[in-house]
Amino acid sequence: MFFNQKVWIAKSDKNCYLLPALANRHGLIAGATGTGKTITMKVLAESFSDMGVPVFFSDVKGDLSGMCKPGIDTEDMRRRIEFFGIDGFEYKAYPTRFWDIFGEKGHPVRVTVSDMGPTLLARLFNLTDVQTGVLSIVFKVADDNGLELIDLKDLRAMLQYVGDNRAEFTTIYGNVSTASIGAIQRALLAFEEEGGINVFGEPDLDIRDWIRTDSDGRGYINILSSLRLIQSPTVYATFLLWMLTELFEKLPEVGDLDKPRMVFFFDEAHLLFDDAPKALVQKIVQVVKLIRSKGIGVYFVTQSPSDIPDEVLAQLSNRIQHGLRAYTPSELKAVRAAANAFRANPGFNSEEELKSLGTGEALVSFLDEKGIPTIVERAKILPPQSLMGPADEQTVMNNINSDEFELKYREDIDRQTAYEIITAAEKELAEQREKEAREAELEKQRLKEEKEAEKEAKKNSKSSKSTQSLFSKTAQRAATSAASSVGRQISTNVMNSAFGGKVSSPQTVMKRAATTALSSVMRTGATSIIRGLFGNKK
Repeated sequence: MFFNQKVWIAKSDKNCYLLPALANRHGLIAGATGTGKTITMKVLAESFSDMGVPVFFSDVKGDLSGMCKPGIDTEDMRRRIEFFGIDGFEYKAYPTRFWDIFGEKGHPVRVTVSDMGPTLLARLFNLTDVQTGVLSIVFKVADDNGLELIDLKDLRAMLQYVGDNRAEFTTIYGNVSTASIGAIQRALLAFEEEGGINVFGEPDLDIRDWIRTDSDGRGYINILSSLRLIQSPTVYATFLLWMLTELFEKLPEVGDLDKPRMVFFFDEAHLLFDDAPKALVQKIVQVVKLIRSKGIGVYFVTQSPSDIPDEVLAQLSNRIQHGLRAYTPSELKAVRAAANAFRANPGFNSEEELKSLGTGEALVSFLDEKGIPTIVERAKILPPQSLMGPADEQTVMNNINSDEFELKYREDIDRQTAYEIITAAEKELAEQREKEAREAELEKQRLKEEKEAEKEAKKNSKSSKSTQSLFSKTAQRAATSAASSVGRQISTNVMNSAFGGKVSSPQTVMKRAATTALSSVMRTGATSIIRGLFGNKK
């Protein structure tokens, strides 16, 4: 409850306040299941909203939606209000926006692959160091070639492209092995089957849309529905870490403010660190340390402080520790460590108190005006002013449909990015290769036809020469035969004259000779032609 310009959280023998100017020094809300962590979160969120500070919640149990409706007056609530001595306690609804990666119980929340980056994606895909290096090369190649990575099909196309041209890229960027590309592709497929395909796309979330106030100046409470998301713990943790990193990178430095610009509550915070590689934990520590200067407060909500690495735990100055159960040696050790983290109160033993706290009770310690942790107090947490349980589904849907961001984020946008560019290039290349193959086949056919024509021409040339030779020989033989015939006619005429026979006139001799010669030519020519046709060389 925002009271006297302070956040009134709990009451022991005195009121316990969180100072707004020190709320960005981060905090821890811890405790076993059923000890009241959710109510504590709601009371804090309501107070931040009332002072004009937007809030983010990850709702893993589905019971935070009631913040959009006023609380219900009950006998139990009246007893609690009386115990705290609250004058003018008011049940009221808070300005609430609902978000959902799957777009079912809130406005769709998307992030681009490029914004997520190779480091967080490597964690999502559970890659080795070598595979992470290859993934970084894929991102570098995409960046150098102006190829935007928006959704998972862009990433898949880019992986295939780099894999197909790995010899070229290995020379420029470093070794790109087929095995690593294959491992990343398999991890990508498994991630899609878990529902991860819904995480990436456009329009991507502008994190600054969460830093809004309503017309009354109250900060909006942004609730991310995580009932389904929490079933994929790695996706859940990586997405929350991306949001924190996005805020850190986009918001300007503001130094110390009189109140935070925004407060984040990370429920089931241990999932951020489970099986996280050392490099990633170092990144979380760095962001948590430095984001305070951006005016952002981060509150980790988990069952035990031991769920959070010491490097992060050391940054959480405002602490609300609900009851812890200790049934095993390791649990006793965790209780002892949690108790020792507080500045001791001489009035009680913190370790024993932790084991005996009831629902709605906690050990609390906040920073004072000088930034020094106050002495720990055993206190009861105030009741929320909004509905303690979840709101009905119709109320939530009406809230979603009437909100300005429903229009902005509902429809998916699929513009030309890496997938479309690479696919178009591959199609053009395939068409070019097909064209070249057709041209090569036509050229081959042309050369074959030219060769056959040349062969036919040589054959025809040889046949022509053979025919010419045949007719030459025939003519020669015919001339020889004609000469012989003339000779014989002359000889016969001479003999007849010598022996008193009939002597023909020269004209008659020549006529007979010509007739004989012509007949001889015809016989000789026909015979030669027939012999030539049938291959008889005689």
